[in-house]
Amino acid sequence: MTTRDSKIDRFLHETNWQGATRAPLAGDASMRKYLRIGAGTDGRIAVLMDADPTLGNDVRPFLRITDYLRSIDLSAPEIYVADEDSGFLLIEDLGDTLYARVVEADHTLEHPLYEAAVDALLHLHRTPPPPLDPYDTAFMTRMAALSFEWYQRGAHTAIDTRAKAHFETAFFTLLDTYIDPPSVLIQRDYHAENLLWLPERSGVARVGLLDYQDALLGHPAYDLVSLLKDARRDVSVESEEAMIAYYIARSGMDKAAFRSAYHLLGLQRNLRILGVFARLSMHFGKPSYVDLIPRVWGLIQRDLEHPVNAPVADMLRQSLPAPTPEILQRLKDKCAIVPTL
Repeated sequence: MTTRDSKIDRFLHETNWQGATRAPLAGDASMRKYLRIGAGTDGRIAVLMDADPTLGNDVRPFLRITDYLRSIDLSAPEIYVADEDSGFLLIEDLGDTLYARVVEADHTLEHPLYEAAVDALLHLHRTPPPPLDPYDTAFMTRMAALSFEWYQRGAHTAIDTRAKAHFETAFFTLLDTYIDPPSVLIQRDYHAENLLWLPERSGVARVGLLDYQDALLGHPAYDLVSLLKDARRDVSVESEEAMIAYYIARSGMDKAAFRSAYHLLGLQRNLRILGVFARLSMHFGKPSYVDLIPRVWGLIQRDLEHPVNAPVADMLRQSLPAPTPEILQRLKDKCAIVPTL
């Protein structure tokens, strides 16, 4: 038994779940781990979030954003017990009905489930956000440049620093021109592997929320991009177009401006993910994320066709190589051997 396991034992011993069964749950790209905890003395099943502070985790943002989301009637999990210093949370178990699994089992549900997810975003965007750091032009540019720092570096042997600097200058200008100042809470990973379908609930509460501790203040199109330009599953073009139109119609946003922002933020987000997935293999030793890169690459290529992205399209096509089988294998071969930039 590890020291961390012993700490979990001591934490649970002080709760209603002492002696309850434990089963691992699928984690995410972070350093957090999850366990499903069997029924406690009050009959409730729970999920243990193990966010070890020595690995750079901090549960306080999760607690803060959870309180806000629940205060506006969205289905973030109830917090049962929290030990902030040790990084342990016992939270409500919202079940296993992830959007990705539900739609995979019945493709006819894609439209109604995604419409419900857009309704939840509209509800969130109509509500004054809590104090948050901004996902502003400078921050977004740095995140997009991860595609050079990790993907380009992994595909080749070094970063083309000149091309990276040229991209950053041009991309900053693009974002500064087309993206309005941050105005709404963005969860940043609002997609089918982080949303749960809760049909027994009503209205916007039917959408269970999981991964939002990295929330920032951003543009209203950002989480719609997360939902519809999904790195983990193919969203049909029909659903994507229907959901964009649905959001615009119900939000009153300017159609042309919103669509330009949507495709620019789509490029920004997936350039970031391209770099993040390469980093997850090369630095964190998680090579399975490399297998998702071809889909991310396809999303990038689609957004490069939109006129808003014309100022950076050629430089990206010249600087970032397509993820051939050889390059993907190269990223896996460098698994966990790159300590830092």
